[in-house]
Amino acid sequence: MPEFLSSENRFREVRIELQYLPCLEYFTCILQYDRICIDVEERYVKQSYRNRCNVLTTNKIDLLTVPVKGYDAASPTKDILIDYNQDWIRRHLGCFKSAYGKSPFYEYYAPDLIEIFQKRPAYLVDLNYDLLTFCLRLVGIKKDIRYNLSGVESEENSVVNDISVINNKKGQNSIKYYQPIPYYQTFGNDFVSNLSIVDLLFNMGPEAKSVLLRSCKSQ
Repeated sequence: MPEFLSSENRFREVRIELQYLPCLEYFTCILQYDRICIDVEERYVKQSYRNRCNVLTTNKIDLLTVPVKGYDAASPTKDILIDYNQDWIRRHLGCFKSAYGKSPFYEYYAPDLIEIFQKRPAYLVDLNYDLLTFCLRLVGIKKDIRYNLSGVESEENSVVNDISVINNKKGQNSIKYYQPIPYYQTFGNDFVSNLSIVDLLFNMGPEAKSVLLRSCKSQ
């Protein structure tokens, strides 16, 4: 049985973009559909979750960005190249260790995460694909996830188009799939919601899926 079905008990399908170490809303979205179509030909949007994520460090929320090479305004996401002229991998991995090195599950998950970065893929979609696959496995989410091209229709012609709906430019009140459920975080006394999935994984480990299930906002 699917973990989430609509009130009509019908098959549900959504189309979303591929993101970099996505926020919790991305995963609560995945949990609420039977099939997830990840569009790798949709138009790349700069300064979005496609190449950035938020983590909680000692004093603040730190925005981590994967630098990309120049591209045309209409470039599809699948054609975006990563810029390795900047030493961003060292910064990202250093930030993870600084932020989560003392978290309960960092030592268990970090080696495999580091290995993904060490592959140094040329394209952003390849990095994001490997990271998403890694995170889904750790959380324990098993869904029908397909990497489709733009314009592909579902057989039932009822796919929900949520490209760019999960983004970093809207307030908490406009979040569609996620409702904050506090969990243990290494720093601070005030819970910070909807960070990158790595925050939840490093802090909660096998309990991450339970937190996500309780964080799903009813549709």
